[in-house]
Amino acid sequence: MKRYEKFADQIAEMIRSGVLAANTKVPSVRHASRTYGVSPSTVFQAYYLLEDRGLIQARARSGYFVREHAMQPLPEADAGDGQAHTTEVDVSELVFSVLSSLKNPATVPFGSAFPSPELFPLARLARSMAQSLKALSPHAIVADMTAGNADLRRQIALRYGVSGVHSPVDELVITNGAMEALNLCLQAVTQPGDLVAIEAPAFYATLQVLERLKLKAVEIPVHPREGIDLQILAQSLQQWPIKACWFMSSLQNPLGASMSDETKQGLYDLLCKHQVPLVEDDVYAELYYGVQPRKPVKGFDREGLVMHCGSFSKCLAPGYRVGWVAGGRFAERIRRQQLMTTISPSVPAQAAIADYLQHGGYDRHLRKLRDNLEMQQSAMLASAARHFPAPTRVTRPAGGYFLWFEFPRQVDSLQLFHQALERNISLAPGPIFSATGRFGHCARLNHGYPWDEHSEAAMQTLGKLLQRF
Repeated sequence: MKRYEKFADQIAEMIRSGVLAANTKVPSVRHASRTYGVSPSTVFQAYYLLEDRGLIQARARSGYFVREHAMQPLPEADAGDGQAHTTEVDVSELVFSVLSSLKNPATVPFGSAFPSPELFPLARLARSMAQSLKALSPHAIVADMTAGNADLRRQIALRYGVSGVHSPVDELVITNGAMEALNLCLQAVTQPGDLVAIEAPAFYATLQVLERLKLKAVEIPVHPREGIDLQILAQSLQQWPIKACWFMSSLQNPLGASMSDETKQGLYDLLCKHQVPLVEDDVYAELYYGVQPRKPVKGFDREGLVMHCGSFSKCLAPGYRVGWVAGGRFAERIRRQQLMTTISPSVPAQAAIADYLQHGGYDRHLRKLRDNLEMQQSAMLASAARHFPAPTRVTRPAGGYFLWFEFPRQVDSLQLFHQALERNISLAPGPIFSATGRFGHCARLNHGYPWDEHSEAAMQTLGKLLQRF
């Protein structure tokens, strides 16, 4: 990372944390140069970058100021009712109806689960695919099917090591995206009818997996900033025979919550006490906005109790379907589950991503992707403040590409979904994120697509629809 990018990240963190409030003047170029020990040209480059991100703006003869929408434009969301809920899961029909709404390319994709493919280095990946296929030996084509591409596993283990997490190469299982990894983890530690603790609200695919495997959900409330409620989880572990937990410890979908290191340590200690394995869904790990990522719960794992699942689908190559799991003590069970089902993810796709990680400038791509997502988040927050009714509340994640909106209580987000779809606007209504159908006045909106006049017009239309409830 270049010096001006590091300095820009420092200023951005001050804005995010509230040290520099909306409409506050940022340090002058001269003052910043003296205070932080950087050259004036470095300060200028940093401020230009922050302007591009939509965090600051220049005012004639006055200097640079924090943009009004860089801070929270609406009150913070307050998801959950402070209680655990246990139930069987039956949400697939509702989820499929939402997903089918995204097939029309004319639809504004606020309901999508992916960022825009325009943000990914697809041409560079194609070159990596061509180069890696030329170098792929006949032996590797077969050998990599069961063990996974050796170069890819080494690259993943290296990224774990750089982030301070010890994960041996032989613990890694390469999978068909994170969804297979998560499925395999649950199958390795549960039987039909078992109870699994999940988040509330939870990513709807979590509910679909539980439904397919005939598992029952114990919903644990999630705070929009602090993550899982450890007190309620502790009570639930005492009350019910929970066999596994499936949590997102950082940039949780749909809220965007990230647990502190202290909370992650507390979560791990609690699960160790009850010897309950954790399936850690960490697919958004690379999409943080700050200077460095949060360490996963896997980073505190001393007993191999955490199965840490990741993927390149959300940050690099959505169509390649390459994910992995660092399986801990369960790695061999997971590997055998895979051999009995899909056998292996695509060998060429693994080789292509391994080549890209080695030669394609992955970290440079990630910095650009994070900058775009943060800028687009600011644009959506500002637009929501302009168009949505005043009682609306919203999360402000420090990464990712989702915002969770809590509308006035009289709003029915399922009705809103259908009304918006008639106007070629998709969204993800709150009830698809709960096994018990809660969050009926909430919705998740995706800001992962470049912001343009269509995005702004769609937000204005949603605001008018909300006013009708």
